[in-house]
Amino acid sequence: MRVTISRKAHFNSAHRLYRKDWTLEKNDMVFGKCNNPNFHGHNYDLIVSVTGEIDQETGFVMDVKILADIIKEEVENQFDHKNLNLDVPEFENLNPTAENIVVVIWNKIRKRIESEFDLEVVLYETARNFVTYKGE
Repeated sequence: MRVTISRKAHFNSAHRLYRKDWTLEKNDMVFGKCNNPNFHGHNYDLIVSVTGEIDQETGFVMDVKILADIIKEEVENQFDHKNLNLDVPEFENLNPTAENIVVVIWNKIRKRIESEFDLEVVLYETARNFVTYKGE
């Protein structure tokens, strides 16, 4: 039987949504306040879910402590209190929209999770705005 376990995490980051190849006017038109040249920040909430078979020896799908450590190492330590545009290499040439952030996080965690498990990441940029990525 397949069961899903989930771990919630949190990080604070600043970013600016803009394209270097667009004019300031076009960036303002598309990204509005999010194009602030001095950046702006969010208190992100993250839910990472792993689905797989229950191990008959341990009773776990996966040890949640291991999942928590992966999230801390791959996301919290690298994104928390950082400027995504300036401090996180993955966003040097990638606009740090919520959609792009969730895919980057999924890819970072995916490489640490056994391939027999399904992985889903939900990223809340605000209490009402969130994105989900399942690797599809």
